[in-house]
Amino acid sequence: MKQSILLEGAKFQITIKRLCQQLIENHGDFSNAVLIGIQPRGTYLAKRIQKEIALMTGLQVQLGVLDITFYRDDFRMKGASPLTASSTVIDFIVDGKAVVLIDDVLWTGRTIRSAMDAMQAFGRSGKMELLVLVDRRFSRQIPIQPDYIGIQVDSIDSQKVIVSWEEVDADDSIVLVTEKMSD
Repeated sequence: MKQSILLEGAKFQITIKRLCQQLIENHGDFSNAVLIGIQPRGTYLAKRIQKEIALMTGLQVQLGVLDITFYRDDFRMKGASPLTASSTVIDFIVDGKAVVLIDDVLWTGRTIRSAMDAMQAFGRSGKMELLVLVDRRFSRQIPIQPDYIGIQVDSIDSQKVIVSWEEVDADDSIVLVTEKMSD
C-alpha cells in the first residue's frame, strides 16, 4: 500500500483559512447564510470553518449538522452493511437563506444529493452551495460540482482519500492511499 501526503500542517490550515475568506467575500456578515456540516466527517470541517470565521470577523455564523443516513440511495440495498444514524441538529430557519453544505470529500456526488434531499425537511433555502476540502474530480456519478474547493485530486476508483482531523485523529492531514498492484 502506497500513501501520498496531499496536505498537512501549515498548508492544511492555510487551505481552511482560504475557504473561509471565500465565504466571507461571498456572504459578508452571514445574516442570510448558514453552514451545514454533513455527518459524520463534514462536521469537523464545518466547525473549523465556523471557528475560523469567528476569529477572522468576530461573527458567529449559524451552524447545523445533518445526518443523511435515511436519504442515501443505498440505504436498503441487499448486502450493504448496516448503517448507523447520527444526529441532525438544525435549530434555525433555513427558508430563504443561503445554505452552505460542507463535507470533507466529494467523490461520486451521492452524499451531496442525499444531503440536498434531507435539507428539504427544513424548509426551502434561497440558495444552496457546496464547500468541500477535497474534490475527487474524475469519479462523479451525479452532476454535482462544489462552489468552494480546498484541493482537487485526480484519482482513480481504487484509490482512497483519507482526511484526518486533529480533534479525532491526532493530526490534520489529507492522504491518498493506493493499493499496491500485483505484477
